[in-house]
Amino acid sequence: MAQFKDKILQALFISVFVTVVGTVTNVFITITYAYALSRTTFKYRRFFTIFALLSMLFNAGLVPGYIVVARLLQLGDTVWVLIVPMLLSPFNIILMRSFFKKTIPEAILESARIDGASEARIVFQICLPLSLPGIATITLLIALGFWNDWFNALLYIKSDNLYPLQYLLMQIQQNMDYIAKAVGLSGQLGVSLPKETGRMAMVVVATLPIAILYPFFQRYFVKGLTIGGVKE
Repeated sequence: MAQFKDKILQALFISVFVTVVGTVTNVFITITYAYALSRTTFKYRRFFTIFALLSMLFNAGLVPGYIVVARLLQLGDTVWVLIVPMLLSPFNIILMRSFFKKTIPEAILESARIDGASEARIVFQICLPLSLPGIATITLLIALGFWNDWFNALLYIKSDNLYPLQYLLMQIQQNMDYIAKAVGLSGQLGVSLPKETGRMAMVVVATLPIAILYPFFQRYFVKGLTIGGVKE
């Protein structure tokens, strides 16, 4: 029992680490990429916009992805293989690009440039505070993606101590189903294996952290944050 508890805690730690590091890095890349695309002064914005759209429409497939991640980047059986393949979200980039273009008035940015602010300062001190609703939305979506991801662990992870929580719970559920079919506990021994109870417990364990975090993001889901920012 103690060994099983240690596995659960280790998997929980891996999932929390992957979710926090992956979400922060993904949000940073998404914001900087989207801000560049939203500026008309950026020379190559059309190329990078098409590049992001093409990556949404076309997928190289499972085998090329495995070769790049496991052989070329040498990330197989490491915790970084759960983070790096999900660091770029083209949909969120397009979403934030539209948010920057339609929500942040150009007059605010121009006034900041006149005052001598650099592009980095404009992004982090002006655009970010004005874009909290959009950032909160993509942050929640990205965090859910990292927290619920088990497929990358299935493909690349071999060590038990690197299993994320979702993949470990899936393995536990598969083992329970296998035992119920192979041994026949419900029919031969007169004992009912609590499969449904196990499923419900796994759902609670998997969704409770996100349910706790959601109210903190919900207050940012508002509109009209920049109303009044530009005087007519």
